[in-house]
Amino acid sequence: MQVQHLMTQDVVTVREDTSLNEVARCMSEKGISGVPVLDAEGQLVGIITELDMIARNARLEVPVFLQILDASIPLELPSHLRERLQHMLGTEARDVMTEKVHTVTQDTELEDLVDLMLKKRVNPVPVMQDERLVGIVSRSDLVRMMAAKLK
Repeated sequence: MQVQHLMTQDVVTVREDTSLNEVARCMSEKGISGVPVLDAEGQLVGIITELDMIARNARLEVPVFLQILDASIPLELPSHLRERLQHMLGTEARDVMTEKVHTVTQDTELEDLVDLMLKKRVNPVPVMQDERLVGIVSRSDLVRMMAAKLK
């Protein structure tokens, strides 16, 4: 079976400048686990998942330094702290979205979708065709499909 037989075609999306309050309200009201983020031209630029929203409330971990004599050597890049702060203090979709989005096409086989979801721990997964967003598929879609087969 291919993704096109399972995907939701009426995809709920937000823009980069959508407030996080609106994103949370949208996800809650629609009962969805993630929402693709589009730029002004309608191109996919990121995705916000439940995990992205929850991570905003995590404790800020102070970067670890290695102290050698009088020198402090950071054990992570300064950009990591900047990214965590932006994620926690952000007010718009662009501030918390995951920019590296794993996608599939309509003719991706279901087994390949499942492998992607399990190995990369992604949910939901946008469906692209000719560089345009044409659908989305989530774990709940897979569970619904399995339940329908049991009837």
